[in-house]
Amino acid sequence: MPTTETKIAIKPLGDRVVLEVLEETEQTSGGIYLPETAREKPQKGKILAVGPGKLNDSGKREEMQVQVGDVVLFAKYSGTDVKLSGKEVKILSEKDILGIIEG
Repeated sequence: MPTTETKIAIKPLGDRVVLEVLEETEQTSGGIYLPETAREKPQKGKILAVGPGKLNDSGKREEMQVQVGDVVLFAKYSGTDVKLSGKEVKILSEKDILGIIEG
């Protein structure tokens, strides 16, 4: 399966990742679309860049468990929202990632 990489102008440090938040259209069971102000905060995103990993107590880097292209669930109010090249991205620590969505 071919993959397309998105070039971004930021390289995260330590155990941080940069991700694109994936917005989902919310619709009620009656078919009404909810405006953005009434929706839950999104918690799903696609990893655009990963840092080299956190240094442990012995000075060695711990390997990151996520990689570019992974779609992940993250904690609801985690990270920092940043606008890069007109695109909204989120920078957060790997510990704020709850899991990788497979499939």
